[in-house]
Amino acid sequence: MARIIIEKGKRGRMHIESDLMGESLVSKELLHKTESNEYFRMHPEVNVMKIGGQSIIDRGAKAVLPIIDVLVQAKEKHKLILMTGGGTRARHVYNIGIELGMPTGVLSKLGDKVSWQNAEMMSVLLAKHGGVKIGHGDNLEQLTMFCQLGYLPITYAVPPYGFFEHPAEFGSIPPHRTDCGAFLLAENIGARSLIFLKDEKGLFSRDPKKVKKSEMKNLTFYDRISAKKLLEMDLDDLIIERPILKLLQRSKCLKELQIVDALRHPEYILAALDGNHVGTIIYKE
Repeated sequence: MARIIIEKGKRGRMHIESDLMGESLVSKELLHKTESNEYFRMHPEVNVMKIGGQSIIDRGAKAVLPIIDVLVQAKEKHKLILMTGGGTRARHVYNIGIELGMPTGVLSKLGDKVSWQNAEMMSVLLAKHGGVKIGHGDNLEQLTMFCQLGYLPITYAVPPYGFFEHPAEFGSIPPHRTDCGAFLLAENIGARSLIFLKDEKGLFSRDPKKVKKSEMKNLTFYDRISAKKLLEMDLDDLIIERPILKLLQRSKCLKELQIVDALRHPEYILAALDGNHVGTIIYKE
């Protein structure tokens, strides 16, 4: 707690004392004391939805337009912010950058441009329905205004790490990409929900796209599983970016996320927004 002390004298000087004065901010004991029983939620009515780049947008009109129709319906009942993934074009620029020996931070800056392009396309498609593209600056602090005025704010989901991106655990591809960006925004604004729009039913023990039809029966589908359990299982592949599992374990506001098949079932978007379990839910223990 801060304390204001004014020195005696003709021109009393004001000093502000606080419990963090002189602390290194790395002490485990100190950091535990900064934990709050309840964290302030800036936008508790806003639902963060992330639409996949490769899984949805790259498939073109047949995949995107039915989802657009559902989003138009959804925004009449729910407050939304739509975030866009990068997809195939981001993978292409990563590949070129890797061949040229670019470090992780440079690859991060290269990849965010594709997510930005997808946000631009989605905002154009939704423009007549109130879709408006916003950036990562002051616009994000004005989500309530956009929602109350009937707009559907759309932004790119790559977190703005850029040159400050964390070193990758394996290889050089930026570990915090568009899935992580959607998670971090949802967590820090205290969102009502976080929903990932993908092209699969949810999380499987292996990527169904890489499994022969004859082996599909051997796959395990997880309709509800904890982030802690998933970390312990250490699967080779996941339907969302791996760092999210650790982030969810440390989250202060967000307790779970849901992955839905919006490609085959665009109506699942409305169901998920209404609080129904229609895909895979990953939760914090």
